[in-house]
Amino acid sequence: MRNYYLIVLLIPTVLFGQSTKKDSLWLPLKPFIGQWLGEGGGEPGTGIYERSYYFILNKNFIEIKNKSTFPPTENNPKGEVHEDIGYFSYDKALKKFKLRQFHIEGFVNEYVLDSISADNKTIVFRTETIENIPEGWKAKETYQLINENEIEETFELAEPNKDFFVYSKVKLVRQK
Repeated sequence: MRNYYLIVLLIPTVLFGQSTKKDSLWLPLKPFIGQWLGEGGGEPGTGIYERSYYFILNKNFIEIKNKSTFPPTENNPKGEVHEDIGYFSYDKALKKFKLRQFHIEGFVNEYVLDSISADNKTIVFRTETIENIPEGWKAKETYQLINENEIEETFELAEPNKDFFVYSKVKLVRQK
């Protein structure tokens, strides 16, 4: 009977310990959690960005939903609505975060964490592969955590054998 009580007493400790370890794994990306609204611009013009980041599937992933709306312009008389959905995950073998994005245009970008600054305020992901685009293209996502309620995101592309250029830059402000 004594062993039974010991096991019952240890179960919450073991469960709490596992939860704490999983929570600490996500510390660099935890500031993203919530709903965001922002304005930004670049190649597609100036637009409004709606974004959300939420833990899913027992905190094993962070799901990202994005909708960017660009009003009509002289160069783009119909305007444009871009949507993508993405997932942050942690690759235990590589000991790195990954980002997978699925775009309305059919592109699938698979990124791996390139760097996190010592203060955890600048996070850079670079593509490993991009589906449904000519071979040799690369992409880079850089997140600058300005404060707990503001993020600046820079999305860059590189044609085969060329340097990265800024495709779009957005400043997001926390809504919830």
